[in-house]
Amino acid sequence: MDYLYAVLIGYLCGSIPTAYWLGKFVYRLNIFEHGSRNMGATNVFRVLGKKPGIFTLLFDIVKGVVPVLIVKQLFADNPPVAFAAAAAALAGHTLSFWVKFKGGKGVATGLGVFLALAAKASLCSLLLFLATLAISGMVSLGSILGSAALPFFILYFAESGPIYTPYLTGFSAFVAAFIIFKHKANILRILRGEEPRLGASKPSAPEKASARPGTEKTQ
Repeated sequence: MDYLYAVLIGYLCGSIPTAYWLGKFVYRLNIFEHGSRNMGATNVFRVLGKKPGIFTLLFDIVKGVVPVLIVKQLFADNPPVAFAAAAAALAGHTLSFWVKFKGGKGVATGLGVFLALAAKASLCSLLLFLATLAISGMVSLGSILGSAALPFFILYFAESGPIYTPYLTGFSAFVAAFIIFKHKANILRILRGEEPRLGASKPSAPEKASARPGTEKTQ
């Protein structure tokens, strides 16, 4: 039953479609019909602007942190249950029942769950992401490199102790592989030199108009 409760808590928190609800109820547009048609913070940044993008990013991170911390508190005598909550939160974000089992690529929510599981390793991955973004201007490349490096940081810091660190390393490697797979189209564009830089592609005039509350019908 511990694992069932953990999965339910994780999935329900992770499945909150931040970008979709923000677009629908505040800006009167369907985020799946604009930009890259993705529910991630990067697409929100490009379509709706800086403030909505930052809000989406932070809330998506919280969606990962909160369920893992709740489960760790409720089932302190059963640490592996937190892994189940983390996996469920990621599944909820990428396959949300609120939006017909669509979702984002799992980067922000993945950062959230690992901040709750292995803070030092996660912060190192975040720094690598930020450094890559600063140098390349590509969110996708930063996400790929940060995710790929996370298992090595977890193994190095061993914050979960000698018993659980191998399991957490394996779990993070699986999540990294999943996130990289979700970026397969981005990888192809990077190799072709066609991946857009953050801030280089701004919404067109019609999209800017539709980004104002009340200027487009609710999708």
